Amino acid sequence: MEIMITAAAAEKLNGRINGREGYIKLKYDTEDCGCAVNGVIALWFVPELDTDDITIETNEQNVYIEKSKTVFFDEKMTIDFSNASNTFQLKSPQQILNGYMSFVVTEKAN
Repeated sequence: MEIMITAAAAEKLNGRINGREGYIKLKYDTEDCGCAVNGVIALWFVPELDTDDITIETNEQNVYIEKSKTVFFDEKMTIDFSNASNTFQLKSPQQILNGYMSFVVTEKAN
């Protein structure tokens, strides 16, 4: 699997991460979607990784994906940022996987 992060997306990610320590994760979020095959791809910044997360090296920084959810992603993808809609986007040569991808920053549980 290959992921490229555009310069616009990298700038926005760095601004929103703002020096925090953690990991960028493409999350196939199934909460409130009915079942495990219905989900929405979101961009998360997490303080810790899960045991089944795999590392995808990019041109900017590593991105992590749950191994069990890789079936929902394409082999080649680009994380971009749209100034027009003020959102991140996940694209592949075949399709737009999420044109309005949310960015969620999670904090460590105490």
